[in-house]
Amino acid sequence: MHVSRRLLHSMAWLATLAVVFALISQHFFDMQPCAWCVFQRLLFLLVSLVCWVSLAVSRRGLFWVQRLAGALVAITAIGGVISAAYQYKIASNLFSCDLTFADRFMVESRLDATLPWLFGIFATCADARVNLLGIEYALWALALFALLALGGLWAMFRPAR
Repeated sequence: MHVSRRLLHSMAWLATLAVVFALISQHFFDMQPCAWCVFQRLLFLLVSLVCWVSLAVSRRGLFWVQRLAGALVAITAIGGVISAAYQYKIASNLFSCDLTFADRFMVESRLDATLPWLFGIFATCADARVNLLGIEYALWALALFALLALGGLWAMFRPAR
């Protein structure tokens, strides 16, 4: 398997596992998500979708799709870095996430109502401020998004031949 294919598979699994871990934290350990938390879940799932769709399409000989996927992953992950940084620096200090971009997007897209077990907003940003191994969840997400952005750039510049 080519480096770019392995990388895209790895990034897809890593992003998916981040969402699985968030769901386990929510449903088994009662760590309720805020609007920014569920918005980041959406971005992680988008990364996974882009990676796996590109791999399926590139099997048909369209290897340039892996380069495009790398770019889309990098852009999505950079958006994730920005959202996690915003959550950590600003939103977690607010009493409410109401009317922030993440809240408006999740509510207006109806994702919170359609898939409440995945995208339901059940906490304020201040209440959702939780540590894992002494580090806030938002910082873990930021680090993972940064890693995915680097992986996306790598896949973009090292496409399958």
